[in-house]
Amino acid sequence: MAWPLDGAGVSAFLRSLPARPLLLGLGEARHFVEELGELRNEVFRHLVEHEGYRSFAIESDCLKGLVVDDYISTGAGTLDDVMERGFSHGFGASPANRELVRWMRSHNQEHGAGLRFFGFDGPLEYWAASPRQALTALYALLDGPLPGTVVTGGTLDALLGPDEQWSNEAAATDPSRSIGRSTDAQRLRLVADDLVALLDTQAPQLSAQDRERAALHGRTATGLLRYHHWMADASPARWTRLSALRDGMMAANLRAVAEHGPALVFASNLHLQRGKSVMPFGDQRLEWWSAGAITAAHLGERYAFLASALGTAGDDAPPPDSVEGILSTLPWDHALVDARRLAAAVAEPAPRVSHDFAYFPLDPAQLDMIDGIVFLKRAAGLG
Repeated sequence: MAWPLDGAGVSAFLRSLPARPLLLGLGEARHFVEELGELRNEVFRHLVEHEGYRSFAIESDCLKGLVVDDYISTGAGTLDDVMERGFSHGFGASPANRELVRWMRSHNQEHGAGLRFFGFDGPLEYWAASPRQALTALYALLDGPLPGTVVTGGTLDALLGPDEQWSNEAAATDPSRSIGRSTDAQRLRLVADDLVALLDTQAPQLSAQDRERAALHGRTATGLLRYHHWMADASPARWTRLSALRDGMMAANLRAVAEHGPALVFASNLHLQRGKSVMPFGDQRLEWWSAGAITAAHLGERYAFLASALGTAGDDAPPPDSVEGILSTLPWDHALVDARRLAAAVAEPAPRVSHDFAYFPLDPAQLDMIDGIVFLKRAAGLG
């Protein structure tokens, strides 16, 4: 079954699911495809106006996302400043992301502050940021120092030291350059654990917003310190562990987003898929459970996944017997396809090999683990 990718098609797809999703994942087969971002915006507007959706989450730094959420909710700052400071990975330069933020702010101004924006990635890439922002923000939200200890803001500052030693990009390839297993870093892991435990004991006296943000800072602080610990590991398991930790942090943030659901989630197919992520890495083959797989284990049928796929991308056309080639015969430029029915109807489609290293073709063996496919017959403007 397939529908044109419009409001009616999106609503028909949602009605075909066994349960109303709390999180609807829309995957990117390739980052920086502006046409996909524009279609995503249309889908989100329809979900807000006709399906009761109130939140949007994107594969971007969860702490930077607070800047965007504040702007959308209160108008704090300017749109230019928010696009500069509120996104990681260069996503703030996307015209589609700018239009999304502008529309969400305008909607809240007209209808009341109901829409929320979330980044759900950690403050990391292959290397990781200092845990300073998360730790100090968590500490500031709690009622004084830890009882019976000498942990103060000054103690935290001394243990953290210069931020540059944490964010050293050289540590990505050289574990000896990481400080993640230093004496101070190990003590900070204990302090962060105690602060998170203290948060639970003080929850009744915090506002709902402070509880939400303290929990985010706590997850981020403990997650970053754990990530830095494994950056200092020199064993062959290092990159598998780091990849799994990143998706685990994403999944924890997505579960928090689901508490405000229903929400549209936008990220790479590889992060939102239900199966394992597999990636060649030098002479290794890394395998780990994606954020989508972890989230689906918790939410079950309340998590749904739409993978995106491209037909002709630039001058790269799909083989006619590949999934993308078969979908290219549909009459619409943009289509929404029931992936499980497609898997049952198509016998052994050929895998597509893309000449674009940034594009990840659909894996025919994974079709029955996808709820739907957002298909763009042609994608000309690739960033």
